[in-house]
Amino acid sequence: MPDIATRATTATSLARALLETSHLPLVLFDSDLRVVSATRSFFTVFDLDPDAVQGRLLSQIGDGEWDIPQVRLLLENAVLGGEPLGDYETELSRKDKDARQLVVNVQNIVYDDKINARVLLTLNDVTDVRRIEQLNVTLLLEKDALLHEREILLQEMQHRVANSLQIIASVLLLKARTVKSEETRLHLRDAHDRVMSVAAVQQLLQATLGDVEVGPYLTKLCDSLAASMIRDSRPLTIAVEAELATVTSHEAVSLGLIVTELVINALKHAFPGDRGGTVRVSYTVGSPGWTLSVTDNGVGRPPASLKRKNGLGTVIVESLAKQLDARVVLEDAHPGARISLMSISAHTG
Repeated sequence: MPDIATRATTATSLARALLETSHLPLVLFDSDLRVVSATRSFFTVFDLDPDAVQGRLLSQIGDGEWDIPQVRLLLENAVLGGEPLGDYETELSRKDKDARQLVVNVQNIVYDDKINARVLLTLNDVTDVRRIEQLNVTLLLEKDALLHEREILLQEMQHRVANSLQIIASVLLLKARTVKSEETRLHLRDAHDRVMSVAAVQQLLQATLGDVEVGPYLTKLCDSLAASMIRDSRPLTIAVEAELATVTSHEAVSLGLIVTELVINALKHAFPGDRGGTVRVSYTVGSPGWTLSVTDNGVGRPPASLKRKNGLGTVIVESLAKQLDARVVLEDAHPGARISLMSISAHTG
């Protein structure tokens, strides 16, 4: 078995061979922590003269910029055979040159021989990496600031939209009360109801910037419709059943307007007089996409009723269905009627 001196000589030879072939900045030290050898890249990267480095202590290299206490402690620990302390990041500040961020690693390559100890210092310049990381942090902070500003502007815009809708609805209702023509009065009241439905959808979405959960959204919307459309004396209810799904805020607006139109239409026409019943809103997700249906257990109506001539409800529902890439299906619910929107593709839900 080779003796300690032989092992030290072999390890030193291997270390020198490594230094001659490595492209990384490496420095080999002896037991006195004087430079035995270094890679060409060490001299090139840090602009050092080999003759001014050979046999020097780390603190004597250059203009003293390498006298870094933490690195010296790592070297001393390795010479004494201490446990490896892993990577350490430090800054190298040089006169008239940009500071560099270095990750250093120190390893003892000759063990059990303090006299012939050889310590290898590995240097990894991470200056550009840290600069990019800092740039990314700055960009993320700027992005957060812009998103916050956008949220404030959006809230302000939504507040103004809500106020404008309330004013329009009030004007329509005022006109409906003053006109003499019953037909005109009915048209104005219909217009008022639809403006209020848009206001209800807008109010529910005003705090949402991203995707919207369908179930809670439709539930709140129908609760709002029930509060405004159903008198306390009428035994009518609106129920919502929705599978777990999310949609974009743009899609949520369309779904909300469709549900509002169909629910209001059912409350007005499916339960004449004081007749009671339930309007059920359902949202399911399957293949190839989603299905939204509004079903009532009222008096029922012929499928052609949705396509009556000049029907504003027809225009609204079919136009919004087209935006959602969905088709409208009318069915008899026995009793009552069911109007469903079935997505042609799976982009929603």
